[in-house]
Amino acid sequence: MMLGISGTPGCGKSTVAGVLASRGHRIVQVTDTVADYIIGDDDERDTQVVDVDAWAEDFKPVDGIVEGHMAHFLPCDRLVLLRCRPDILSERLRLRGYHEEKVQENAEAEALDVILVEALENLPPEKILELDATSASPEELAVMIEEFMSGERPPSHGSFDWSSYLVP
Repeated sequence: MMLGISGTPGCGKSTVAGVLASRGHRIVQVTDTVADYIIGDDDERDTQVVDVDAWAEDFKPVDGIVEGHMAHFLPCDRLVLLRCRPDILSERLRLRGYHEEKVQENAEAEALDVILVEALENLPPEKILELDATSASPEELAVMIEEFMSGERPPSHGSFDWSSYLVP
């Protein structure tokens, strides 16, 4: 089974993946798989541009967990979306040194459910679990993810409404 862990940058994907790796799960990081699909740089948005369609089409499924911001574009058997309240997400990104425009872009994407919408365009709802990583520990999130992988935790999505965090 291939499980994806996706979410807005700063939601805790890599940290939770580290916990899952320490518990014996195979982890493949998206960043380790996209080098051949980088088609340029978007200096204005301070990001690299990836040919996501070609990458997803060529991606060889793995028996394990694929972690990264674009994992929701892959044909996963199940997908976990980590979510984080936009104000807390903004703090985390500022601590990482993100410039203010990038902080705002990511906080707005989180408030608008951008990754959930993209995930639902690629996967059926019964394959998706959203988890609130705002205050849950990485260990707690790892347990919930393992429960989802084993079928003990049902899929669930669409329960977050952070639209009030949008800047008027």
